[in-house]
Amino acid sequence: MEYALITGASKGIGRAIARELAGRGFNVLLVARSEDLLRQLAAEIASRFKVQTDYLAIDLATPESPQNVFDWCRARGYDVSILVNNAGYGLSGSFERYGLADHLNMMQLNMSTLVGMTRLFLPELRKHKKAYILNIASSAAYQAVPKLTLYAATKAFVLAFSRGLHQELYKTPVSVTCVSPGATDTDFPNRAQLGEKGMKAAEKFNMPAETVASLAVKGMLAGKAEVITGFINKLGAAMAWLLPKTMVERTAMKIYE
Repeated sequence: MEYALITGASKGIGRAIARELAGRGFNVLLVARSEDLLRQLAAEIASRFKVQTDYLAIDLATPESPQNVFDWCRARGYDVSILVNNAGYGLSGSFERYGLADHLNMMQLNMSTLVGMTRLFLPELRKHKKAYILNIASSAAYQAVPKLTLYAATKAFVLAFSRGLHQELYKTPVSVTCVSPGATDTDFPNRAQLGEKGMKAAEKFNMPAETVASLAVKGMLAGKAEVITGFINKLGAAMAWLLPKTMVERTAMKIYE
């Protein structure tokens, strides 16, 4: 029996993607830290969509977590045909505001865990007639964002890694898609500790997590290399490419001051 595995599945975009996939008939494996939220979501999805569910409560921001997730799937005989690398978070404000451990923790979750999950599950995904990897980046991936500096850099990594892997696997059964959402109605602003300006900007352009999930899954199943959600975010990515970098960066910084 095939499953879709979603990291960061207990809240926000991850939870919405889990529901979206279940609504399309996919069995789902939910992975995140909060056991209570995962248990509730697994029960809800099983009842509502009549698919198989299971969950694993684990801190994905540790070096050993990808191997632990992979071993859990293998021990239970779960055949993963869709891997959704959604888990991640941001830190806003001056780079020096946070200690080294905080920065390394974010880099581990946003980049290293994603790479680890991809590398471990890829040989299994190749065995399927058709399989998918969906990586969640951000509209911040398209330019440097001062006061959100390291987060934007981690998402630029996710975008570049995903596009490169998409081409490497172009003639294989595995399709790689990277989705770059902008402001989304999730807990991200609180976790990132955005200031008042950032909060107001996010509220003005917020997109429902369900809309992001629908666009992401649709793009993934269509085999797209990249999905930018919403006209404003597509325009922003284009402007970041067309306009002088200093202008774009200083404009972005004003939002997070």
